[in-house]
Amino acid sequence: MSDRLPTHLTVGALLRRVNDAGGIAMVRAKGDPQGGAILILIESRSSPVRVLERSFDFDGKAILAESVPADGAETYWRRRRDRDPDLWVIELDVPEAERFAAETILTN
Repeated sequence: MSDRLPTHLTVGALLRRVNDAGGIAMVRAKGDPQGGAILILIESRSSPVRVLERSFDFDGKAILAESVPADGAETYWRRRRDRDPDLWVIELDVPEAERFAAETILTN
């Protein structure tokens, strides 16, 4: 048994924190409620969409890894979702979105 929170609770906490801060957070695709991977799309008016994904290092510690898709964020996450139907895709539009994601996702 894992000591991590189920993914749906982590996602719910992230959505609530971003929305409470006046930002916009939405689920673009729901994955497995217990253990699905989380991919974060960070919207910005001044730069292209950034893609972060929760992954784990060699010690099992959660990290946020940035992906730089050559074919654009939308194509990338849809291709990833086709290969992994358990993947959660969350879009954030809030200042300091990476901080919100890290504080919520990496503390579990």
